[in-house]
Order: sequence, then C-alpha cells, then structure tokens
Amino acid sequence: MGAKKLQVYKCEACGNIVEVLHGGDGDLVCCGENMKLLEERSVDEGKEKHVPVVEKTDQGFRVKVGDVPHPMEDKHFIEWIEVIDEQGKAYRQFLTPGQAPEAVFCIDAQKVTAREHCNIHGMWKS
Repeated sequence: MGAKKLQVYKCEACGNIVEVLHGGDGDLVCCGENMKLLEERSVDEGKEKHVPVVEKTDQGFRVKVGDVPHPMEDKHFIEWIEVIDEQGKAYRQFLTPGQAPEAVFCIDAQKVTAREHCNIHGMWKS
C-alpha cells in the first residue's frame, strides 16, 4: 500500500508519531510493528471540541482548536497545530500544557487546511 506525503503515522507500542515527507511503497515500522495511519476526523463528538477553526487575519491565519477551547492540561492537551496551504506547504506549531489551544501562522496564502493532534483523541482537520 505505501505511505503518502503528509500522512501521519503513530506507533502503538511506544507512541512515536511521524509525518511522511516522501511517500514510498514500503510499510512504516516501529518497535517491530506496522505503524498506524492516523485518520483525520472532522466532526466533533463528546464534550471536548477538536475540529480546528480557521480565521483569516491581516498577517495570515489564526487556528483555534474547537469553537469552545480544548483543554490544555498535563494529561490531555493539543500537541501541535498544522496548516497546509493550497500549494502543499506545511507549517506546524508545537504546543504544551498551559498554553492556549491556538496558533498564528504568518503566511501569504489564500486558503489553508488546518489539522491538529490531541494526545488522547488523535488527529482532527478543518
């Protein structure tokens, strides 16, 4: 089957997460096991909100996680927010517990797709 550019995979054994920079025909393996492709969900379920909300600004784009801010606690938080522009360029901001679940990307693009990764609930996209 092979991996495709910008897909994100996770090792179920150790928790490593990788993003594909160049796709190939082989399987991605970590800890002796095939890594799991993270599916990009786009419809919120439950009380925590995960779908990224994208706002165009004068300087670029602001991405907030959820229309109600996602928790940013030590055991449950957004690890990173990424935007991908119409030309396929990817930009990522890493977050830590205690920070706001949002990021600003000062880029010159007309439109972006945003995605984020929650350490408990996986990957979500706008």
